[in-house]
Amino acid sequence: MSKTKQGGSTKLGRDSMAQRLGIKASAGEKVRVGMIIVRQRGTKYLPGKNVKLGSDDTIYSMANGVVRFSTKSKKLFNGAQRLAKIVNVDPSK
Repeated sequence: MSKTKQGGSTKLGRDSMAQRLGIKASAGEKVRVGMIIVRQRGTKYLPGKNVKLGSDDTIYSMANGVVRFSTKSKKLFNGAQRLAKIVNVDPSK
């Protein structure tokens, strides 16, 4: 005999896997060619010098060097201003 009644099962209690987005190489960090700097959905960060934008909006390095972040004011299609975050790689000598 069981001393407690049946606990039962639940249809809840599941969750999806995290997408692991965000900055993968911080400012001042050394990177090599092809290393991912930012994983993102949409273009929160824009590519600058020596970086490229992948098909899933991932920013990756095109040169060996040091990561630098900067900001720049950009005009949107409706005339409004937006402060854009630019990712650059300063090539190492």
